[in-house]
Amino acid sequence: MYLELLDSLTLPGDPTKPNDDAFAHDGASAVVMDGATGLGEPLLEGDSDAAWVAHFGAERLMAHMRAGRTCEEGLRESLRETDAEFVRSRRRPPRESYENPVASMMFVSLTESRMHATWFGDCAALVRRPRESIEVLGDALAKRARERERVAWLAASFGATSAQIGVREVFLPALRRARNLVNTEAGGWLFGPDTRAADHAAKADVALAAGTIVMLVTDGFLALASDYDKYSVESLLDAAQSRGLEVLGDELRAIEESDPEGKRFPRFKKSDDATAMLLRATF
Repeated sequence: MYLELLDSLTLPGDPTKPNDDAFAHDGASAVVMDGATGLGEPLLEGDSDAAWVAHFGAERLMAHMRAGRTCEEGLRESLRETDAEFVRSRRRPPRESYENPVASMMFVSLTESRMHATWFGDCAALVRRPRESIEVLGDALAKRARERERVAWLAASFGATSAQIGVREVFLPALRRARNLVNTEAGGWLFGPDTRAADHAAKADVALAAGTIVMLVTDGFLALASDYDKYSVESLLDAAQSRGLEVLGDELRAIEESDPEGKRFPRFKKSDDATAMLLRATF
């Protein structure tokens, strides 16, 4: 059994800035990654540190799966390589942990008639076996709900519309304090230059049948269901199959253009990077 790529889409949140999402697919494996927006000066050459960790991580994961490694082996080795390359390429060591590039991830791989999913952060996999209801893998829906509450509270606290918060100089210290806790027990774990994360990835193992549809998404794309109430997760997957991801991307951006300050839909910025892959399990 392998994963047939039916459709894919990745959109930058701002056309003038780097797209910090990445995706990759190779036969029986696929991954989406969402680099966390940098909160200080970049430490690497290139578009952004967040884009680097997402693209480097996605490429190395697929390379290890092509080499016949297990998911666990591929993840651990990819984290080790990310750590080594970051140390080799950075301008200076990070002064605080918030300067480390990190990314959310949803990584899936097939073994016979089962799919192993491994994730960090708020990427998700929507899985629908023939004649069955949808199954959501990952913590994205719960995390998005908590973030909406946090954004709305911060907007009121700072006297700003919510989509302005992310660029407010006064709010950077709070963002940095939260990012400093990433890859600790207090702050949760993400993909980045820290091999310890391999021991803290969330995992699930699900049975598949031929014809099972799998859609991997970053939170920026999932917002159509989790934040904007345009779709349920079931109807989002239906629409992806019947209308295509490009149409859904257009709808996503139209909603955000109609609410640029986040008054109706509280969020940190007008538009986030958005990525989706539509796959089908095939013998």
